[in-house]
Amino acid sequence: MPSATIEGPKIEDVEIKRVLVKEITDTLEKAYKLPRQVYVVLIKENPPENVGSGGQLILDKKKT
Repeated sequence: MPSATIEGPKIEDVEIKRVLVKEITDTLEKAYKLPRQVYVVLIKENPPENVGSGGQLILDKKKT
């Protein structure tokens, strides 16, 4: 079964997550031509203290 994983900061609004999952599923369905039920979409939310960029935690970048 095809799957898609989205990693990023927390999305507070569950309605936005619903739309995100639907739109990703729509795109997978167009690409693979398989029934919607076979796709798995995972949203992995990473807090800023667990993500680094350019040698610095995202949490620390927000402070500057």
